Amino acid sequence: MKTINIQSTTRLGSLLKTFPALEETIIKMSPVYKNLKNPILRRTVAKIATLEKVAEIGGIPVTEFVNRLRAEVGQDTVESDGNQEKAPAILQEDPDWIKGEPAEILDGVEMLNRGEHPLAKIQQIMQSLEKGKFILLVTNFKPVPLIETMAQQKYPVHYRQDPDQKDRHLTFIGKQ
Repeated sequence: MKTINIQSTTRLGSLLKTFPALEETIIKMSPVYKNLKNPILRRTVAKIATLEKVAEIGGIPVTEFVNRLRAEVGQDTVESDGNQEKAPAILQEDPDWIKGEPAEILDGVEMLNRGEHPLAKIQQIMQSLEKGKFILLVTNFKPVPLIETMAQQKYPVHYRQDPDQKDRHLTFIGKQ
């Protein structure tokens, strides 16, 4: 059986293919990881998300996350694998471009429950979205891979967690 050395740069898909039993360990670490049970999200996120990003989504320090997984499979723990630990995000003021009403609000949780991935729909909307407008994606987790993908495509992206509902995450994507 092929094994891998678990580290922050390990892709989630590789980890779960090699160590399928770690899925339950991960799900127990944070409520947001229950989304791994969704086949659409799992298929897309598992391919691109590293353990560093998965830890960030769950609000868990990277080294703590990696070491817990390593311990589960009998690997020695590490002090740090050279990657910077992510500090909790500092609350930023909303940028001016998200003032007003969004052109469209997407319920990411409902989309995933229907078997749709929000990224495809967002990319479709962005093609025809008027300059100066924005859309809002509402999820129950921080969609780090989606945020990074949209930022790489040069769209302004702003994320915040709803202060009144900790399981409500808001991602604003604009067109300049």
